[in-house]
Amino acid sequence: MKIVNLNREQLNSFVGAQKHSQFLQSWEWGEFQESWGNKVVRLGFEDQKKLVMALTLIKVSLPFLKSYLFAPRIGIKYLTEDQLKFIFDSIEGIAQKEKAIFFRFEPRTKFSISNFTHQTTMGQFLIYKTIDIQPPKTIILNLEKEEEELLRAMHQKTRYNIGLAQRKGIFIREGNPENDFEEFWRIMEQTKDRDMFRSHSKGYYRKMLLLDNIKLFVAEFEGRVISANIISFFGNMATYIHGASSNEHRNIMAPYLLQWHVIKLAKEKGYKYYDFHGIDAQKWPGVTRFKKGFGGDEINYQGTFDLVFDKCWYILYKLVRKMRRMI
Repeated sequence: MKIVNLNREQLNSFVGAQKHSQFLQSWEWGEFQESWGNKVVRLGFEDQKKLVMALTLIKVSLPFLKSYLFAPRIGIKYLTEDQLKFIFDSIEGIAQKEKAIFFRFEPRTKFSISNFTHQTTMGQFLIYKTIDIQPPKTIILNLEKEEEELLRAMHQKTRYNIGLAQRKGIFIREGNPENDFEEFWRIMEQTKDRDMFRSHSKGYYRKMLLLDNIKLFVAEFEGRVISANIISFFGNMATYIHGASSNEHRNIMAPYLLQWHVIKLAKEKGYKYYDFHGIDAQKWPGVTRFKKGFGGDEINYQGTFDLVFDKCWYILYKLVRKMRRMI
């Protein structure tokens, strides 16, 4: 097994061909992270001249010139334990150069390691279950189903709300990242205050919308933007990354029609799946009910894990994080 350099086409072809392909491992998402000031390392691994893994690693800086490496939503279903150990060994070499304490990763498929959800020793490494970065649960629609079948699978109230929004004359269109951004940000601030969740900074969304495979869609009523979605199109998957809605005209159900419009568009463009990108009935009860209303399959990932290279620094890192949460 060996490490190989990958170009944009090679990495995107490998990651995009996986079932439920993830934009968070795409070349473009790495470029976005670089534009935000993060160092990105892209790795390919060949075994018997066949590419078996492609990874985008994001370096996250910590105090005292330390860091950790992060790989979101990676698919490792067909890797053997020997292949996985080679990959971990290789990442440790990069970690030493980057003064990284640990490697944080989000597997989309289960490892072939017994009791992996507990503390596990693999060679000289320790693996710990840690805080989740991406939501461990999501809903994914199969867009290969007929449109009528998708409608029948929805909750009756969801179908009703889509029809209501249509009768009210809501206009749906693809947004312009420059002309529509301030309106998007206005209703995003209303949404985060109303639903009590943390959002990214204004600059973060603005830079995200510069990516070719990230699109903004808006719903207008009486010439005013009242709902907006940010959607990723990558590989075989369209992903609903962020959504926002105005405090005004909530009774005409614009987010339902907007969501249905994007789902149909993704289907027309040949995407196989539509990912609602996270549910949690306790943290986001309203948002979760909204997403579940569209049907689809609930997906449960294992969560997030830390592969620790320096246990002393890792203990200190965890202690500082705990103290910050207590303040």
